[in-house]
Amino acid sequence: MNSLPNNLKKIALFLERLPGIGEKTANRLAFYLLRLPERDLKDVASNLASIKSKTKLCKVCLNLTEDEICNIDTDSTRDHGVIIVVEEVLDLLSLETGNIYKGIYHVLHGKIDPLNHIGPEDIYIDKLMERIKNSLKNNGTKQSKNTKLKEIILALNPDLEGEATAMYIRDRLNEIKKRTGSSLRITRLAYGLPIGASLEYADYMTLRKAIEGRNNY
Repeated sequence: MNSLPNNLKKIALFLERLPGIGEKTANRLAFYLLRLPERDLKDVASNLASIKSKTKLCKVCLNLTEDEICNIDTDSTRDHGVIIVVEEVLDLLSLETGNIYKGIYHVLHGKIDPLNHIGPEDIYIDKLMERIKNSLKNNGTKQSKNTKLKEIILALNPDLEGEATAMYIRDRLNEIKKRTGSSLRITRLAYGLPIGASLEYADYMTLRKAIEGRNNY
């Protein structure tokens, strides 16, 4: 890399800091950028320069947006009565792929992780509870079926921290349900065998969850 021009070297070193990018890949990407038309490079540079100032959290669901409220929450065709709770925006993007879900979201921006000193107050759990309380109050008013809060789906990752976070949220939701007499449904994403998987290669926890979550056939 010492033989590279200084500006190209700096770009390659920056790219190498990105997740999953090694030295050789960083060099290839730097050369690719060098070959791009200048107009395209200026667009990339402009977007990078403004990414911090233009990107904000949606006031409703904490998704990333350039507006006060993201386009998911302003979409009247979606079912605003069902909220999926996810850890990160990347999880939201995965659920949006393939158009498989038509409700709305709440992004926690993390999970409870005591070993790394992350507690419930460090992520957006209180914001979720406040949102649900306000929605349940409005349930008593005249609303369309598309906006009346019916279900909270906990879509946190199936690791120790994700499970602990899901259980904590479930317990707090149950307290709210008990106080308000709400019939709000609380669900968790099903676990099991992926399509095309072989039983002999599945770990015992996957098999256990698959048996526990079996459906009528």
